[in-house]
Amino acid sequence: MRDGKHLRLALILGVAGLCLITLIMAPMMMISSFPSFPSVTGETRPDCGEDARAAEDLSETATSDIPEEYLKLYREHGRKIGVQWNVLAGVGKRETNHGRSTLPGVRSGTNYAGAAGPMQFLISTWGGKAKIKIPSTFNGYASDGDGDGWADVYNPADAILGAAKMLKRNGAPEDVRRSLFVYNRAWWYVDQVMEIAGKYAKDGEVTTPPEADESCDEPMLEAAPTSTVAAILEYALAQRGKPYIWGGTGPAGYDCSGIIYMAYRSVGLTIPRTTFGQWPFGIEIPEGEEQAGDLVFFNSGPGTGPDRPGHVGMVVSPGKMVEARCRLCGPIKVTTYRERTGIVGFTRPLQHPQILAQIKAREQG
Repeated sequence: MRDGKHLRLALILGVAGLCLITLIMAPMMMISSFPSFPSVTGETRPDCGEDARAAEDLSETATSDIPEEYLKLYREHGRKIGVQWNVLAGVGKRETNHGRSTLPGVRSGTNYAGAAGPMQFLISTWGGKAKIKIPSTFNGYASDGDGDGWADVYNPADAILGAAKMLKRNGAPEDVRRSLFVYNRAWWYVDQVMEIAGKYAKDGEVTTPPEADESCDEPMLEAAPTSTVAAILEYALAQRGKPYIWGGTGPAGYDCSGIIYMAYRSVGLTIPRTTFGQWPFGIEIPEGEEQAGDLVFFNSGPGTGPDRPGHVGMVVSPGKMVEARCRLCGPIKVTTYRERTGIVGFTRPLQHPQILAQIKAREQG
């Protein structure tokens, strides 16, 4: 639904890997309209450190308009999930004026469209019930943002965390306009939230977090354990912004295992094409010992499990991976995996005897 970044060349096509599906929601429409929106840009080189969050400089509008509790939650959950805090705040303002609205569906019940809570989730999109015990099995964005063991759509901590996850799945932080369009399918709504988000940032911008900025690639490549890993990462990172395509191996787009297969191919190394083949191929690595170039696997629902994971990403730095997640999950991007559920394990393809032989032959050749 959104245009990707410019395409770079890759190779050939292949077969499929499994990845995830997404949901839609229809939040209610309220608060005043806003005529314009700022661009999603970054004119200067960002600070690429773990704690760098340029957009967290608060404007006077933010500190005066956003209740202290909500401001803390927007910043905390935006950082945790990897989306712009001020976009979360823009949604909260547009939907319920940060929970201050007295209209039906904000504190109890639902509005005319069936939406509930401060971030206006459809109950079906939340998980089927307004309050869900955590952990439990459900299909939706229900989240426990305050650690009380419940995902309550009317609880600001829970609702804001759920909204952050929904924006992340649907394109944020890179394609934030697309993620907002999925949140409420109207471009005027997207424009209004972006306008509010810009007013909440001290610099007036809706910036892209450092891990999504290409100028932050160099430190990751320099930290790669070998030149081979650096070259694999360079290929994978160059595919950011391209769409998920089931069975894709480039150049137009990739599926979850396709981008990894082609990244290894780019340096003359051949690993299995599908997620199901990649999982048993690599040498298993204990959690916490993974490094750049390793693979992280996930249980992705029906037909997958601990011995048959259905989704895979490539570790690019501690706690972060590049992944092609699903067709409706936004473009290929760098994401945080430590907060994700369903991790099956980590493997290191470069330690497989066949790959070691390929590397040796390449070096001798």
